[in-house]
Amino acid sequence: MSNARMSASGWFGSVAVALAFVALWWAASHGGWISRVFLPTPEATAASLEEGLAGGELWAFTLATTLRMAKGWVLASAVGVGLGALIGVSAAARAYLQPTLEFVRPLPASALLPLAIAVFGLNPAMVLSVVVFGAVWPVLLATIHGFAAVEPRLDEVSRCLQLGRWAFVFKIGLPNALPDILAGMRLSLTVSLIVSVVGEMIASQPGLGQAILLAARAFRASELFAGIVLLGLIGLASNALLSLAERRLLKWQAN
Repeated sequence: MSNARMSASGWFGSVAVALAFVALWWAASHGGWISRVFLPTPEATAASLEEGLAGGELWAFTLATTLRMAKGWVLASAVGVGLGALIGVSAAARAYLQPTLEFVRPLPASALLPLAIAVFGLNPAMVLSVVVFGAVWPVLLATIHGFAAVEPRLDEVSRCLQLGRWAFVFKIGLPNALPDILAGMRLSLTVSLIVSVVGEMIASQPGLGQAILLAARAFRASELFAGIVLLGLIGLASNALLSLAERRLLKWQAN
């Protein structure tokens, strides 16, 4: 009962903060604190959002960005978990590769866009490759950390049971590393959305990133903010879905 009350109070607090933010936005735009050329009113943003969704244009942009984010995230998660398991299961591999991985990891994915454009050209494959590169690191490093943190006695038990390397990975390694992997995947999902939008802006690919950039260049502030609102909703919905999946997959931890 107390957990339910805490959850309800958390929701009420979140809604209150959101309403306070909208009230501040309304006051700033209507009070002339910032020119409406740069800060539209909430009503104008809602009208642009409704108009864009009713006309279908924003739906198409939203779907394009969501699919690009999802594809990049799925590929990055698969590559990150696979490589992370191979590296994490071997202490020697971790010792040799960890410094290199830590060197490459901080490279911003957006900085590699010119290289990706030179290799792939201005096409969806280019944006997807950069999304995968940017989103793979949280999953990869989290998987390595999860495997490295496996209790040494479990490794001894696996040797006593004469488990092969792959049996150890699937029966012991992955279940123990799952909390770290899911945490990395949640961070990776956010990175996927960010890099997808940046890639759409730079490579002129259909999506909310391109729509926001074109609205900014034309000083259509309400349309720009409508795109930002949709990006926020995509992030909120995707994080909520992943959080639900995480609670179900880690339900055994509460037992």
